[in-house]
Amino acid sequence: MIPVDAQTLREVAPTFSGEAAERQNAIITEVGEVLAATLDTYGLQTRLRIAHFLGQVCHESAGFRTTEEFASGERYEGRRDLGNTRAGDGRRYKGRGLLQLTGRANYREYGEKLGLDLEADPERAAEPVLSLQIACEYWKKRRVNAPCDQDDVVKVTRLVNGGTNGLADRRASTGRAKSAIARIEGFRLAGEAPPAGGRPVLRRGSKGEAVIELQRLLQKLGFMLAVDGDFGPGTEVAVAAFQHARQLEVDGIVGRDSWSTLAAAVKARA
Repeated sequence: MIPVDAQTLREVAPTFSGEAAERQNAIITEVGEVLAATLDTYGLQTRLRIAHFLGQVCHESAGFRTTEEFASGERYEGRRDLGNTRAGDGRRYKGRGLLQLTGRANYREYGEKLGLDLEADPERAAEPVLSLQIACEYWKKRRVNAPCDQDDVVKVTRLVNGGTNGLADRRASTGRAKSAIARIEGFRLAGEAPPAGGRPVLRRGSKGEAVIELQRLLQKLGFMLAVDGDFGPGTEVAVAAFQHARQLEVDGIVGRDSWSTLAAAVKARA
């Protein structure tokens, strides 16, 4: 089992601010706690299968920013192909979950698979952990693992979306997922633990919450740089200067040794 977790999701997801960032963090935190075990249960056990799954659900959930369709669901009103036969079904059974479960019939079907009455309580489908399980059930039903094994993002997208909507973003998200998983596998193959606190290896071009944490640590040590979540040349220069001062390898890359030395330096300065 590849130990993907909340940090993996953060490496895949785009960066937001304000309320969007708070909502994203809440979803990622809840899903991350059960991610590896849930994927393993559904046969999502290889690098390619996990990467494609994470890339697709990242896109479908607007960067892990929501587990509920932004639109009202009115456009699904009267859609008998979705089982929406009663007034108000469009809104009641709007898209929810990491892969947007939609329509009364689908809520009934996937609720039965999971031993839940989602038809009577459709809002439960938006619960992060349950939405992960629903997405995995859908993945299993559609037999999406096969094109994952072929690393065919177009076929995967067609099975998930019914077309190729958002293909470029899905491809980019899948690529980030591959990189995140490769980082995990790299440590395992080397017989090493991931960087302190599960932090990712950072270098120029990295973005996200981990970069923000890095920049704040460097600020506390007196380095003048912006906290913007973007590992640009200014952050790289500060990292290299810190490494030189602490007699670490000066490569501008923040790995296990740099993370732990940073944390110790800030603690000593407090």
